Amino acid sequence: MDAPPGPIRDTAVTVSGLRKSFRVKDKTVAAVTGIDLVVAEGEIFGLLGPNGAGKTTTLRILTTLLPADDGQATVAGADVRRAPRLVRRRIGYVGQLGGADPSATGRENLLLAGRLYGLSASAARQRATELLAVFDLAALADRAVRTYSGGQKRRLEVALGIMHQPRVLFLDEPTTGLDPQNRANLWDQLRRLRAGGATIVVTTHYLDEADQLCDRVAIVDQGKVIALGTPDELKDRYSGNAITLTPSVPATDLPALASDLAAELAARALADAAGPAGAPEPATVTDTTIRLAVTDTTRAMSAACGLLAARGIEVAGVSMARPTLDDVFLNETGKTLRDTGVAA
Repeated sequence: MDAPPGPIRDTAVTVSGLRKSFRVKDKTVAAVTGIDLVVAEGEIFGLLGPNGAGKTTTLRILTTLLPADDGQATVAGADVRRAPRLVRRRIGYVGQLGGADPSATGRENLLLAGRLYGLSASAARQRATELLAVFDLAALADRAVRTYSGGQKRRLEVALGIMHQPRVLFLDEPTTGLDPQNRANLWDQLRRLRAGGATIVVTTHYLDEADQLCDRVAIVDQGKVIALGTPDELKDRYSGNAITLTPSVPATDLPALASDLAAELAARALADAAGPAGAPEPATVTDTTIRLAVTDTTRAMSAACGLLAARGIEVAGVSMARPTLDDVFLNETGKTLRDTGVAA
C-alpha cells in the first residue's frame, strides 16, 4: 500500500477488509466489497468514483452511521465497531444534504453545535466568531441560513463540522451543486484547514477536485479500491501519455472514428517491432475531440494524422496531453468516469 507523501506521519484512519451489503427487494446488493485504506494525519484524502461505487457507504461506516458487515476500521485512534461514541467525539461529518437549520442564523447554528459537543457558552461564542471570520461569513452571521447562497451555506456546514475541532473531518460530496467560483473558494478553505493540521477525508466524483485538492486518492469502483496513490503517481503509473485530435467531421461520426483509430493504432503497435505507436485502450470522445492513450506521443500523433489523411479527413487541431485520472479509471475498468455519468 502506498505511503503518503513526505515524512512518515501518524495514522488517522485505518480500514481493512471493509464489507457492506443491502437487501433491495429480493436481492442482496454488495455496496462495499473489501476496502483497505490508510489515511495519514494531516492529509486531504479523496475517495473518487462514480455514483454507486461505494464511497458514501464507506464514509457512513467510518462515521458510525452504518454498521459494517465485516472488516475493521479505526478512526482517530478509536475502533469504529467497539467504540462508536468515542469516534463521534473525535470526528466531524458533513453529509451531502448538510445539517444547518435554515430557520436559524449562522451564528445560532454554530453556537448550538458547540454546546452539543460540550463547549461552554463563552467558548462556543468565541469559536463561532472565529469560524465565521475564517469562512468569510461574519457579515452573514445574524441572517437566517435560508437566505444564504449555496456556497455560503456549504461553508457554514463545513464550519459546523469543525466547531469542536475534530481530529478527522469527513466530507461527502462537499461541492456538488456549487458553481466553479464557490467550489474553488471551498477548496481554499479546506487547504487552510489542512495547513492547520486537520485530516480531511472527502468523497467526490469530480476529476478536477480529486486532482487539485487531494494529497492522495483512492479510486473506487463496484465497492472496492482499484487504484491508490497521489494524483501524479496514479497518472504516471497507469496512463503513460495521451494525444488529442480534432478531426473535421460531424460530431455524430466521432465515436466510430475514435474506435477505428484506436483499433488501427493498436494493430500497428503489435506489428511494430521497434516499439508501440499507440495503446490498445479505447479512445474517449469529448465534444469535438478524440483522446487516445499512447506510449509514444510523437509516433502516435504522426500515425493518427496519417490515418486520417488517408481517409481524406482534415485535422483542425492536434496536441499532446498529460494523462488524467479518467485515464487511470479507463485502464482499470475498461470504461471512463465520464461513461458512468461523472462530471469531468
